[in-house]
Amino acid sequence: MKTLVLANGRVIDPSQNIDRVADLWIRGDTVLGIGPQPHLIPDQVLDVSGFIVCPGLIDMHVHLREPGREEDETIATGTAAALAGGVTSVACMPNTEPAIDSQAQAEFVYLQAERAGNANVFPIGAITKGRRGEELAEIGGLVEGGAVAFTDDGSPVVSAEIMRRALEYCKMFDRVVMDHCEDLELTRGGVMNEGFESMRLGLPGMPAAAEEIMVNRDIILAELTEGRLHILHTSTAGSVDLIRRARRRGVRVTTEATPHHFTLTDECLRTFDSNFKMSPPLRTQRDVEAIIEGLKDGTIEVIATDHAPHAPEKKTRELDQTPNGVIGLETLLPICIRSLIEPGHLTWPQLIEKLTINPARILGIDRGTLKPGADADVTVIDPNLEWVIDPHQFKSKSRNCPFAGWKVRGRAVLVLVSGQIRYQYPENPLLA
Repeated sequence: MKTLVLANGRVIDPSQNIDRVADLWIRGDTVLGIGPQPHLIPDQVLDVSGFIVCPGLIDMHVHLREPGREEDETIATGTAAALAGGVTSVACMPNTEPAIDSQAQAEFVYLQAERAGNANVFPIGAITKGRRGEELAEIGGLVEGGAVAFTDDGSPVVSAEIMRRALEYCKMFDRVVMDHCEDLELTRGGVMNEGFESMRLGLPGMPAAAEEIMVNRDIILAELTEGRLHILHTSTAGSVDLIRRARRRGVRVTTEATPHHFTLTDECLRTFDSNFKMSPPLRTQRDVEAIIEGLKDGTIEVIATDHAPHAPEKKTRELDQTPNGVIGLETLLPICIRSLIEPGHLTWPQLIEKLTINPARILGIDRGTLKPGADADVTVIDPNLEWVIDPHQFKSKSRNCPFAGWKVRGRAVLVLVSGQIRYQYPENPLLA
């Protein structure tokens, strides 16, 4: 087995509280250690001076669309996009056609990911059969098939009784229930956040209360069942406050924020550009500030993209007809740098923690660390590389990016999965 050294980089591994300039040693598909290994002679040394070396990033909220909507994305193209963004592991949502609601469907995802040979893919099973919200899916079979969590994302679980049973069943398998919080009666027909901007633009709105009502309901159910609850794409100040209070009293609830929800506001819809239409919708500046505060104080433990690709012809319809969602894998790092690192809201170790060990812990997957013996999933980041976001250069099949044309800084320049180099930024001189 070959021994590779990534030399002289700033190694950041929150799982071990490491942040120092050091060498990372890799043998075959596993991490040997950080720092001098005097008894070893490397087969290859890559000088990564000035770069950040960290565990491979994990995105626990990604839509890969396969099976059923391959015109938007496939497991192969989605995982290629992940690598280009520095992401070595993704958890894929079950709102495919058919839904990932059986053991065979979960196994299909693993098979397709293995064929693609890009990033690791961990399927998330549907809570209910067909995601129809009527009866529980075969939770045990899905676990056997490798499902690491459960959600009906894209749709809320309307029935409180079914959500209670889901929390109870998933607790038996130590799996987390991931919750799309939306009261459909309050959001029906809405295209953006309900507030001053929706009134000004004459567009039907979706109130913050529609999210907060469901967040509160399911926190109560998690407290009742002692199950594990993860709130997806938290977008409102009220939701952050509810989750913070619940965590303080010991409820087993975690949450995530997306880059678009801590960077953009509903004012973006003044352009009537469908690339700013998503669910939950972009909210107000007050909500953005609350999410950033939640990231700072640890209420929000994870940053995830909610990468939701749609073919260009779908996103060019009228605003009320176009589907919700934006892509985010390939812009994850630079937007986090711009919105969180450069203003001083988070340090690099804090950011990387929310992109590695925290999602790994919530999902129960053996990733997100550079401890000796760990899988050698590694991301090397150039934090100072300046570039312009051009969706037409993306690996993703879709182009629905809300950050097109932005001048940004920072990107992944080298990505290893199980010790193998799976992505190299074209202008990166490391392997020249």
